[in-house]
Amino acid sequence: MNMKPIIYQIFTRLYTNRNTNRIPGGTLEDNGCGKLAEIDSKRLKQIKSLGITHVWYTGVIRHATQTNYTTYGIPRNHPAIVKGCAGSPYAITDYYDIDPDLAVDIPKRMKEFEQLVERTHRAGMKVIIDFVPNHVARQYHSVRRPTGVVDLGQRDDKKKAFDPQNNFYYCPGEKFAPHLDLYHGEPIPYEEVPAKATGNDHFDACPGQNDWYETVKLNYGVDYCGGRTCHFSPTPATWRQMRDILLFWATKGVDGFRCDMAEMVPAEFWGWATAQVKQKHPYIIFIGEVYNPAEYRNYLNSGFDYLYDKVGMYDTMRAVTCNQQSATAITGAWQATDDIKDHMLYFLENHDEQRLASDFFAGNGRRGVPALVASVLMRTNPFMLYAGEEYGERGMDSEGFSGRDGRTTIFDYWSVDTLCRADAGKLTPEERHLASLHAKVLNIANTEPAVAQGTFFDLMYANPASDHFYPFSNYAFLRREGKDLLFVAVNFGGAPAQVSIRIPAHAFDFMKIAEKKVMTTDMLTGAKQSFVLAKDANVEMSIEAYGARVWKMTV
Repeated sequence: MNMKPIIYQIFTRLYTNRNTNRIPGGTLEDNGCGKLAEIDSKRLKQIKSLGITHVWYTGVIRHATQTNYTTYGIPRNHPAIVKGCAGSPYAITDYYDIDPDLAVDIPKRMKEFEQLVERTHRAGMKVIIDFVPNHVARQYHSVRRPTGVVDLGQRDDKKKAFDPQNNFYYCPGEKFAPHLDLYHGEPIPYEEVPAKATGNDHFDACPGQNDWYETVKLNYGVDYCGGRTCHFSPTPATWRQMRDILLFWATKGVDGFRCDMAEMVPAEFWGWATAQVKQKHPYIIFIGEVYNPAEYRNYLNSGFDYLYDKVGMYDTMRAVTCNQQSATAITGAWQATDDIKDHMLYFLENHDEQRLASDFFAGNGRRGVPALVASVLMRTNPFMLYAGEEYGERGMDSEGFSGRDGRTTIFDYWSVDTLCRADAGKLTPEERHLASLHAKVLNIANTEPAVAQGTFFDLMYANPASDHFYPFSNYAFLRREGKDLLFVAVNFGGAPAQVSIRIPAHAFDFMKIAEKKVMTTDMLTGAKQSFVLAKDANVEMSIEAYGARVWKMTV
């Protein structure tokens, strides 16, 4: 049976950290840090039991930090251009190195990563890491690059704002002068002359507090200051250097790359680079963080296997969960990408988004159950889960740089409350129930051929609003493969629903369903019920508040 990819995102620095000091803005010594070696075989077995096929280890490549590692030959970063004490994992300082925060034995940090890759593979899962191609830390300097590799910026002509063979964009004759404190407690301010363009396409010397001021934009041959003209022949130096970085990590046993802000890098580069990487490593997958639906097909044609479905399905599921939009909008969301359906990555949380159980989103994890069931079981495309989501992690800490924003910090040394309590056996009954439900739903996805490879039929068009169906809060669909039929119905409402759902004649013809009386089992609760399957007839069922039914029957 084909496997439906289920990705488990681990923010590696936080995942195994069990230090509960949680001092806002605290140092590594104050608050501790998780280690690669702590993600052991037992823990990986637990992850696998959730139904996971791929683990995305976020933040493993060395990035800017305020922690001093100079005794290990690692250059120190000026704190004025580091966000948070721990620093952003998307401000890379050495593409060829592992972050020292994550190592038990710092000089052997690459070996510890390679051992984690081996353990993950032995546990039956594949490894994804970040590839951050659009920008690097302002003080990028590789001390671990292989012999013969030219460092980024090393050969740049800094007298030119743009040159196709430069790695960076410059502001010739101008000093970096952002709207922020360049001392940040240090006796000497951070200096950069000439100033480089900032990562979020800010092409002057004065980025603001809300810009990605800690990063610099990489140059792929697009002259942003000259009408966005493209200079792709001869091949820009950055193209070759980025391709070589991808190949370096592929040789470490990595199975895929989650490509940060992929749409800020020209599609022409992706088509060129992915083809070369896949020629040598055919199994490698590329996941693109692309937010513009008008560009989806362009980037898929450039070698991406999967793209974030953020603007479509995520935004829709969030709005429906928060009762801001009717469940009928889910139909429109999948229809918008129906021609590329197998390539869209669904999710309800990741490190960029607010936790579902936070006060800024749904308020508790149980309210997310209908969205979980629909997102995971609706199509054959992949689904992503963020560590702690399965317990209803609320993300309501005020960690330091991050602040109380409903997200789990990516800038601070911290520990995640539910992950700590799960290890200590101190989850609440509600959290244990939620974790069990996640495991059931995710395992259904990869044990039921009807989900992993079956056909899909949306029932919403045949069920307008009535006394027996509430399309604002109810959503229903069928999945079929071989003799197995799944009838899935969810309730986004806060009250139990007694519904009567019509199965149109077209569904019987399209899915080749015989009219008959069947005994069904709810795969979430074990409850049994008899259904009479007949064209244009209704099937009745009850669905608890924020609940779901996954009826399995043989047809």
